[in-house]
Amino acid sequence: MQDIARSVKRTADFEQERFRAFLQEEARREGFDAFGITLPERIADRKPLLDRFIAEGRHGEMLWMAETAERRRDPLVLWPQVRSIVVLGMNYGPDSDPMAILDQKDRAAISVYARNRDYHDLIKGRLKTIAGRFAARSGADVKVFVDTAPVMEKPLAAAAGLGWQGKHTNLVSRHLGSWLFLGAIFTTAEIEPDQPESDHCGSCRACLDICPTAAFPAPYQLDARRCISYLTIENKGPIPREFREAIGNRIYGCDDCLAVCPWNKFAVAAGEAKLKARDDLKAASIEDFLGLDDAAFRALFSGSPVKRIGRDRFMRNVLIAAGNSGSRRLAENVEPLLSDPSAVVRGAAAWALFRLCAPGDFEALRTRHLPIESDAGVREEWNCPADRDVETSI
Repeated sequence: MQDIARSVKRTADFEQERFRAFLQEEARREGFDAFGITLPERIADRKPLLDRFIAEGRHGEMLWMAETAERRRDPLVLWPQVRSIVVLGMNYGPDSDPMAILDQKDRAAISVYARNRDYHDLIKGRLKTIAGRFAARSGADVKVFVDTAPVMEKPLAAAAGLGWQGKHTNLVSRHLGSWLFLGAIFTTAEIEPDQPESDHCGSCRACLDICPTAAFPAPYQLDARRCISYLTIENKGPIPREFREAIGNRIYGCDDCLAVCPWNKFAVAAGEAKLKARDDLKAASIEDFLGLDDAAFRALFSGSPVKRIGRDRFMRNVLIAAGNSGSRRLAENVEPLLSDPSAVVRGAAAWALFRLCAPGDFEALRTRHLPIESDAGVREEWNCPADRDVETSI
């Protein structure tokens, strides 16, 4: 009987090795740069952290995080049949310093990940290809996930050995730095897991100290409500006044905490053409963006992650950047937006003009527009403008 048991185990081990080799080769073929396997129960220690994050309201308007918390905490609740989780990473590293544009106040800073095609579509398609081939080869059931499902990809990636969650809560790889898109294949097949990666942050605080809005209450903790990525993407209403100046010229997302990580000394530029920055989005002019109507916005950002926030939220962000630019010549591009159909755009335009115009010119605009403004939020922008502490130039 012992001989039979040993034979069965050898057969199972051989099968698992074949599964691993097949998946790893398919991942390489489809352009993934990082690969690892973990077990669904290995992120149990993340549950209290997620619960605390939600209980303290740090998820802000992302209500779906609370609504899906039970499934997000435990992959076995999401899919009880899962036995192994394959985590894949695709490098999207920039070819230049993404923080250099922050000194070009008349230019719009777009997060590195959003300067070309939407990674959700790209990665999900390739995961489906890998998962389909694996299912045909193994007979196992599979499901694929890329960011939009209630899956904690970063803890899973750390458990699978792709890297560790740094003090900024993002994944850091010893081989690729901070620039990794993640996706997961859940399967009913049993495959030997990889060992988790250790934390290599040490005493470094670069990511915590660089944050313009102090979004990290403590190492390894994030308050999304203060994060520029949240404020410019997930936040639907006006951007809170306390954060507007700190946002600078960032009109979609923020890369500061990623960009300063010392482990990026090992980072390389993205090899996938669809993830390399479009030339027209590397350092686009704020002035050009101010003239976009809905049709032009949709055309410019077709296939881009930027498109999902819609023209009005995008224009709100651009107006904040315009107000921070110190360039008075932008006032003539901003003024038409005081009559925009969207209240969030009109309010941001009023704030930007207070920052850009001479006091007398702003008062003239206020006298003309305030009496016909029906939205309470926009009226508040006219009545309670921020302190004029920005240097303006011609």
